[in-house]
Amino acid sequence: MITKELVLRIFSAANILRWNDHIRPFDFFELDKQAHKMIIAYIVAKFEEDDGKPVDWIKLIEGGIFEFLQRIMLTDLKPEVFREIMSKKERELHEWVIANLDGELSALGFGIREKFDEYFTNPDYAKHEKRILSAAHNMSTKWEFTVIYPWNAMLYGIEKTKQEIDEIIAGFDDLSGIRKLMINKKYYGFLDLCGQLRFQQRWAQAFRIPKTTVLGHMLTVAIFSYIFSKEMNVSDARMFNNFYSALFHDLPEILTKDIIKPIKSSIAGLEDIIKIYEKKQVDEKILPLIPESWHFQMQYFIENEFADKIIENGKVKEVKNAGDYDDAKYNAVDGTLTEVCDKLCAYIEAAMALEYGIKSETLVKSKKSVYDKYANLKKSNLNFKPVFDYFK
Repeated sequence: MITKELVLRIFSAANILRWNDHIRPFDFFELDKQAHKMIIAYIVAKFEEDDGKPVDWIKLIEGGIFEFLQRIMLTDLKPEVFREIMSKKERELHEWVIANLDGELSALGFGIREKFDEYFTNPDYAKHEKRILSAAHNMSTKWEFTVIYPWNAMLYGIEKTKQEIDEIIAGFDDLSGIRKLMINKKYYGFLDLCGQLRFQQRWAQAFRIPKTTVLGHMLTVAIFSYIFSKEMNVSDARMFNNFYSALFHDLPEILTKDIIKPIKSSIAGLEDIIKIYEKKQVDEKILPLIPESWHFQMQYFIENEFADKIIENGKVKEVKNAGDYDDAKYNAVDGTLTEVCDKLCAYIEAAMALEYGIKSETLVKSKKSVYDKYANLKKSNLNFKPVFDYFK
């Protein structure tokens, strides 16, 4: 079971500043960087599959989460310092990280602590997936640097930083996804559009600390979805769908912004109108930026994102319980799990702000209403209440 310490560690990434020794038009946070990285990893991995190079998606998902946790632990190290230490003291650094995460990883069960250890100590484990994640990590860094570069053109060493980033990216030209992202403006446009979700703060009408963004929120929901999916012992196909449907569940907000629940529910039928508009915008402005062969899967992830669904005879079908269709042939997704994880993350965001001493009627009411509606829900063998009660 996930501990409160691990929950707080995950959300601490929303406070970890990046590029804080450079002039920035807005603050960059580690949580957003890691979310963008996982989206880029999806793009690169899909292109790898298109080229006939198999990808172990579960290892990719787990590797992304493991690298995220490692980065949180080592956040105070500048990239060049991190690379230098890793080249000489990689084993010792890993032992320090896993010693400090031991209790949190062990409490999750399912051999996750052992997988975490193997991921960083066995060079042959998930070799292809590690390379995809490394490429995605550096593409996300390049995107951030492109934003801050004009603001720092006068700084000493900025051209050297630019050259180093470009050289690192060039080193991944064996991955077709990296080549296509760098050459094809349409595909890079999807990467860029997703990156823009870090401009959109959540809870726009309430002051909070940390100020989570839509992009960062999508990753926290996906991580919770992964953990709870492990507890339900779902098939690999269902795990893949649960993680990525959670990661992409707010993607339409690139085009519509975050429309708060009170507005959606204030007028009968308004939520349906918003859904229809979102689908039209997705069809016209997002799907054209990715290969046509990916459209069905992306629509499956983001349309009716809170419904349990399967694919039967090539068509999407809503079902009462995705757990009844765990076999990979159904390609099931637990949309109801995405919904609980989404609301749990919102609850934690409100609770953390209140714990920081921010007194807000909006936060207090929202926290209570989410708890009352979702804390006692059950799904399969899952009991969400203990995690909600960490912050009660």
